[in-house]
Amino acid sequence: MTRDTSRDANRDPITGAPGAHPVGVGVGGAAGGVAAGALAGTVFGPIGTLIGAAVGTVAGAAAGKSVAERLDPTGEVEYWSKEAPLRPYYSSEHDFQRDYAGVYQAGAAARGDYPNDTWEDTERRLQADWDSQRGDSRLDWDRARPAAKDAWERADRTYSAYSRSDEVHAKRFENSDYRQAGDEFDDFRPAYRYGTYARSQYADRDWDDNLASDLERGWDRFKGSSRLTWERAKAAVADAFNLDRQRPT
Repeated sequence: MTRDTSRDANRDPITGAPGAHPVGVGVGGAAGGVAAGALAGTVFGPIGTLIGAAVGTVAGAAAGKSVAERLDPTGEVEYWSKEAPLRPYYSSEHDFQRDYAGVYQAGAAARGDYPNDTWEDTERRLQADWDSQRGDSRLDWDRARPAAKDAWERADRTYSAYSRSDEVHAKRFENSDYRQAGDEFDDFRPAYRYGTYARSQYADRDWDDNLASDLERGWDRFKGSSRLTWERAKAAVADAFNLDRQRPT
């Protein structure tokens, strides 16, 4: 990342707000072998949100099966700005925005750009390009590597969680009692993903009117191209949020 492109990349492409580091495009693979109930955070932990590549599509949305998606840049930067200082490799001698933000960007973007690569494959790519792409960061690759891996692994959890969510809920949608004639899964996909995301963020809460009210305020941001109002989407959001509690014990 050159200094000029670094300044351009340091702006949220959705809101135009400065201070965000856009991260990659791509699609995730299924979370093979992981029980459906783990989607919402019991195994994956907190996950990020995805945005569609189409202009005007915002965090958490899916603009269609074939549209590339990327992680919400503002949310990822906010996450790592709080989490990075807790990591053992983080040095207070360095500045988050100057030295670390671009590393996290590179790791997360690589997961989207090369969705079929392992971390070992990705690391070789990143290391080979680091000196020419590091911009103003003062970190050499040895010091940048653990941050890049952290970002890649979080991105991998995010893509995998949503991919598995899509797979599970596409089947559940067919027999859901809230499906109406003419309904399409693509309209409900963001609702299921919103419920999956909410479960990872509010694992200590039960679904009730208070939580539904809290989530209603975020639906317009998460819905993307979905044509659903909150009243139509709410049942699907609840379905995804409660998925792990619906499995037989």
